[in-house]
Amino acid sequence: MTATDLDPDARDAADPLASFRDRFVPAPGVVAYLDGNSLGRPPALTPARIESFVREEWGGRLIRGWDEGWWEQPGTLGDRIGALALGAAPGQSVVADSTTVLFYKLARAAVAARPGRHEIVCDTDNFPTDRYVISGIAAERGLTLRWIETDPATGITQEQVADAVGPDTALVTFSHVSYRSGWIADAEAITALAHDAGALALWDLSHSAGSVPLELDAWGVDLAVGCTYKYLCGGPGSPAFGYVRHDLITGLDQPIHGWAGRRDPFAMAADYEPGPGVRRLLSGTPPVLGMLPLTVSLDMLAEAGIDAVREKSLRLSDYALDLTGAWLVPRGVTVASPREHARRGGHVTLVRPGFSELLDPLWRRGVIPDYRAPDGLRIGLSPLSTSFAEVHAGLSALRDLLPHPGRGGGVRASPPAAPPPGGGGPDWGRPAPAGRARIPRPAPRVPRTRGAVAT
Repeated sequence: MTATDLDPDARDAADPLASFRDRFVPAPGVVAYLDGNSLGRPPALTPARIESFVREEWGGRLIRGWDEGWWEQPGTLGDRIGALALGAAPGQSVVADSTTVLFYKLARAAVAARPGRHEIVCDTDNFPTDRYVISGIAAERGLTLRWIETDPATGITQEQVADAVGPDTALVTFSHVSYRSGWIADAEAITALAHDAGALALWDLSHSAGSVPLELDAWGVDLAVGCTYKYLCGGPGSPAFGYVRHDLITGLDQPIHGWAGRRDPFAMAADYEPGPGVRRLLSGTPPVLGMLPLTVSLDMLAEAGIDAVREKSLRLSDYALDLTGAWLVPRGVTVASPREHARRGGHVTLVRPGFSELLDPLWRRGVIPDYRAPDGLRIGLSPLSTSFAEVHAGLSALRDLLPHPGRGGGVRASPPAAPPPGGGGPDWGRPAPAGRARIPRPAPRVPRTRGAVAT
């Protein structure tokens, strides 16, 4: 592939979403922000939106704001996310809590809705918070965790799930897009397998929402959660979203009963009675201020359209893979993400011994990727805020820090004085087969109860 083939300018000139790039707050000194899969950039209108709210709504309306839209905001924004990013009809989605808390609520409610069944099925490479939460639920309820051992570079498959589920399965739970490799699971097929076994399926959409089109209603998904601070650009720690299929809502009893989820919260009644709809998923007072940035970023997603976002996401990741093949593979880098479009999410993972030494020098050059110990760099490509020139600049900086082919030696950097951002993650797995990178596996294995097995 020639230098002309790798030139980003023609790609940016032909990009129908290029104008969105200038509608984010600039970051002085940042040449390439390649971590949008961890924290999205703030839209440029967000500061003014927050200031207006503080001055006019909070400051001007005071407590009257609760009667003028604040109280309904979890459902209003939930429906908007459902329509724009989840493929969900109104009345099934809310914004609240954190991903961990909503995941606990839905997982705990799901196993309670399947009495007589005592197994939860999950994969060993699922995001740590999901594994920790179901471990706690299993210990609390006396359940067995059935672990599916997955290759992080290929992800969970329907064949593996078919071998794991059975008459004792209460819940299966996986990530739609793997947080390590970007592998896209077949949510529709896996959900159908869970249903055939009589179980419920809970999906973590944190690395999907706003990047990969979803069709939760059409796929028959039961339950889902996800964060809003990645591709949805809700800001650090912005509240999560939860989804419950409409016919399951009244049969689910989430375990954190709070006043905001009660049928008539302002009655201040003695006993808890859940609300009639998905609002019963709420517990405490809605985080109105924390939801504000989403009102801006969702406007941008509505303008762009999720299909156009996905199309650019694939072009960006294809380009990153082309640059990697031309520049980085000859310098010892391997790719630990799927090549097929149907199986690749919004980020790609690159692997090379010594990458841990490159975070400081990359940051000094204004290049910000995402590191996963000990040797993985995730290249997160947020379509609305990332240009092809940015990808070119970031990967060329990485190339220049690696030894030239044939010269040997390690990376051209000294170890940082302090642990790099994201350091200290789980260990790597077994040695990879020739030609394939293997990325970190979770370790140690989360606790198991009642003789749980890994298959």
